[in-house]
Amino acid sequence: MSLTFTLDPAVTPDLRDGLLDLWTDVSNAGGAVGFVAPVERETVRPELVKHFAAMAGGRTRLLVGHDEDGRVAASVFLGFNSHRLMTHWVWLYTVMVHPRHQGKGYGRTLLAAAADAARTVEGMEAIRLTCRGGLGLERFYGSCGYKEVGRIPGAIRVAPGDDRDDVIMLLPLL
Repeated sequence: MSLTFTLDPAVTPDLRDGLLDLWTDVSNAGGAVGFVAPVERETVRPELVKHFAAMAGGRTRLLVGHDEDGRVAASVFLGFNSHRLMTHWVWLYTVMVHPRHQGKGYGRTLLAAAADAARTVEGMEAIRLTCRGGLGLERFYGSCGYKEVGRIPGAIRVAPGDDRDDVIMLLPLL
């Protein structure tokens, strides 16, 4: 089966709850999406609200993938730059595929759909993202066409004594 993607979906209670469940489940499965397990929905909720506020302000767009049962299975936020000298590239934030769908190629499909969405924006030339080092994410993003363009050693403190690199990746769209 494959995912059905929607760019800029209506934010309904079902979508909100699906995103909360996705973000919580990904975090608790060890995903590097801004939290360290264990985490509860109520801990994630304020971060999701920040993304919704950015969407309402036109600074962020949401791409959601639903599985064959109609459940939220994947998502990514596309964040636009407000600085006039950086409007030709977009950030990807909180790239997630539900753990029940790991190993099905949905991560690659999500990234390809995000690149397609970014290409619909006039003048968009590249996508940037950052990822937590030490998990092999750089290799995954690299296999999807992203290039490592920077690394800040020890910038992410997962726990006392457990610092990880913040890896900056770039995907040219042209």
